[in-house]
Amino acid sequence: MKENETKDVVIIGAGITGLTLAFYLQKAGKKVTIIDQSDHVGGVIQTKQENGFIYETGPNTGVLSNPELVELFEDNSEAELETANSDSKNRWILKNNHFHAIPSGLIGGITTPLFSLKDKFRILGEPWRKPGTNPHETLAQLVKRRMGKSFLDYAVDPFISGIYAGDPNKLIPKYALPKLYNLEQTYGSFIRGAIQKKKEPKTDRDRKATKEVFSAFNGLQHLTDTVAKNIGSENIQLGAHNTTIEPHESGFKTSWSTETETFVVTSKKVVTTVPAPSIEKLLPFIDKNITQPITDLTYAKVVQVVLGFKNWDGRELNAFGGLIPKLEQRKVLGILFPSSIFKNRAPESGALLSVFMGGMRHPDIIEQSDEQLLTLAKNTVTETLKARNEPELAHVFRYKHAIPQYTETTPERINAIESIEQQYPGLILAGNIRDGIGMADRVKQAVDLSKKLTS
Repeated sequence: MKENETKDVVIIGAGITGLTLAFYLQKAGKKVTIIDQSDHVGGVIQTKQENGFIYETGPNTGVLSNPELVELFEDNSEAELETANSDSKNRWILKNNHFHAIPSGLIGGITTPLFSLKDKFRILGEPWRKPGTNPHETLAQLVKRRMGKSFLDYAVDPFISGIYAGDPNKLIPKYALPKLYNLEQTYGSFIRGAIQKKKEPKTDRDRKATKEVFSAFNGLQHLTDTVAKNIGSENIQLGAHNTTIEPHESGFKTSWSTETETFVVTSKKVVTTVPAPSIEKLLPFIDKNITQPITDLTYAKVVQVVLGFKNWDGRELNAFGGLIPKLEQRKVLGILFPSSIFKNRAPESGALLSVFMGGMRHPDIIEQSDEQLLTLAKNTVTETLKARNEPELAHVFRYKHAIPQYTETTPERINAIESIEQQYPGLILAGNIRDGIGMADRVKQAVDLSKKLTS
C-alpha cells in the first residue's frame, strides 16, 4: 500500500469537467489530484489524424454559450479557439428524402416546405399565446402548444436528436433546455423573449458568449491536452482501477490501483465527475437505495461513423450538417459536415462526414457489426447527399453512455445528489448528471465549483 501526500481536493474523472476544475483550483493555490481509469485525459474528447483527415471520435463541436468557456481558452492559450465558418449557420432538415434549409427569416419561414400552412400562421401568433403553467410539461407538449405539430416534427424533433439524441416526448424543458423554458416563463413567449434578450445590456464579459459553434484548431483534444499539460502530469493519475471513496477523519480517503501499485490519498474534498453508473461502486459507504435515483439515469446510446472522402463528388456541403426527423423513418439521426465547418479537416477537394445513429429512437443499433453500420452510413450518404465515390477513411465509434436524458426523473436525481452532499460535507457529485450536457455547461459547472471550493 502506497500512501500519497494529503491533497486539498481529489477529482474523479479527467474529462473536460474534471480538467477545468483542477486547472482553476490549482490556479487558486489548491493541491489537487485527478484520477481516471482511462489511459488518456479528455474523456470522450479525442482527436485523430489519419490519411490527410482530422476527425473527432466523440464530440465534434460546442457552442460558445457562456464566457467561462472562452476564458478557458484564454487561460490555456496554446490551444487556439476556432470558430465555425459562415456555412455553419446553414442547417438542413431531411423531408421526403431531400435536405431543406431551416428558414432563417420571415420569407424563408413562409416559403419553406418543412412546416404546414396552419403552423406557419400558428408560429406568427406565438408571441400572443399564454404561457404554460406545468413545470413538468414535456418538450413535445410545449412546442405543440406554442408552435404547432409540424414545427415539432420538422424542427424540434431533429434538433433534439442532434443535441440529446433524445425523445421530445420524454425530455423536460425545465431541465433539458432551461433557457428555452425560461423564455416562456419570464417573457411569456419564445419570440418576445428572444427579442428582449437581445436588447438587454451586456458587459464586455457577456459579449464573449457569442453563441458561435467552436472547436480548437486541429481538434478539440488540443484544448484538453493543453489544460492537462498546465495542470501537470504529476497531478494526474491515469489507468486507475477499483477506485473507491470512503469518509475519513480528515475528510475523505480515496484509494485506487494500477497494474503495479495501490494508492491511497486523503483530502478535505472529493469531486466526482463520472457517469451515473459508476457512482455506486465509487461510493460503497452509501446505501444503494439512496444512490439509485442517480444510477437509474437513462443514457442515449450513440454510434458515430466517420467517413472521409479525398475527392467529394456529392452535393455541395455548404452547411453545418443535415438532421433527419423521426417521421422520415431512417435509422440515421443526422450527418455532420466537419470539413465544411472548420479548417484542415479533409484534403482540399475532399470532405469529412460524421454520421450519427441510434439515440433514443434506435438504441439497439449499437449492437450491429461495424460492417453493418458502415453500410448503413454509406448508403445514407449516397441517398441523401448524392455521393458516388467510396470513402478512403471509415471508422465506427460506439458510446453506450453517450448523453444523459433529462426526463421526469431529474428532480428525484437532483434531490438525491443534494441529500448526499448535505450528509457528507466535502463530497460533491458533479459532471453531466446535472447542470447540462454541453461543453459550455461542463466548463461553467467546473468554474462555479472552483469558486465555491476556494471561497
